Amino acid sequence: MHPWELYVEGIGLWAPRLAGWSAARSILRGESAPPEVPASRPTPALLPQTERRRAPDTVAIALEVAASACAAAGCLPQELPSVFASAYGDLAVSDAMCEQLARSPLDTSPTKFHHSVHNAAAGYWAIATGCLAPYTALAAHRYTFAAGLLAAAVQALERTRVLFVAYDVEGRGPIATMARSRGMLGTALLLAPERTLRSRIGLDIRVEKVPEGVPASATPARASNAALVEGNAIADGLTLFEALADETERSVTLTLSAGLALEVSVRPMHP
Repeated sequence: MHPWELYVEGIGLWAPRLAGWSAARSILRGESAPPEVPASRPTPALLPQTERRRAPDTVAIALEVAASACAAAGCLPQELPSVFASAYGDLAVSDAMCEQLARSPLDTSPTKFHHSVHNAAAGYWAIATGCLAPYTALAAHRYTFAAGLLAAAVQALERTRVLFVAYDVEGRGPIATMARSRGMLGTALLLAPERTLRSRIGLDIRVEKVPEGVPASATPARASNAALVEGNAIADGLTLFEALADETERSVTLTLSAGLALEVSVRPMHP
């Protein structure tokens, strides 16, 4: 199929050893070493201080990278449609809810229930920014990052900028034996359908069918980079951000299913 042409206007990335795109870009390129002491979690300026403390990890990291991508593009988020992708949502909150329901269901916290729903981060984003544009919240197990990127790309092709946010956090308790995820990782891209003065990198995206009998496989990130987010449920998305950091022509493969792949070619933009 003919690739879809899109443009990246803003980038956000946060992990304990990749705390912000500016620092992460240098680390992913191999120009500097990751910090010896990992950061604990981001503190999104969008939320008032009290809300910042109470917000679960998924909300904190999603809002941090989403706001960073918008700021990098010099774009106000109020009118941006968005796609929020998370394989599992907030596993720590879900585990706490399950434990409470097993012990004393009548004491279940309404706040924790509010935080346990899969679209909690997207809802916080809409409230914090006053955004009235539609958002999508999706999950696709180990294919979540690619599925989210595809959903955002399809919307962007409708001639509108789209904010794509993907994130997952640490699994906790018994639920972590089934829904495995380690650490925290949040990523965001502000995608545009046409090249503008804000365009930083071009993307050519296409869906490819994998030959029958050949399992779909994703392009791995360099070993030193992959180790920084190893075990996170959306760690396969780091490969794309590694390519964005390199700022060279490069193609990466992301898996959409056992038989489908998302091919993404990165094209640096030159003045």
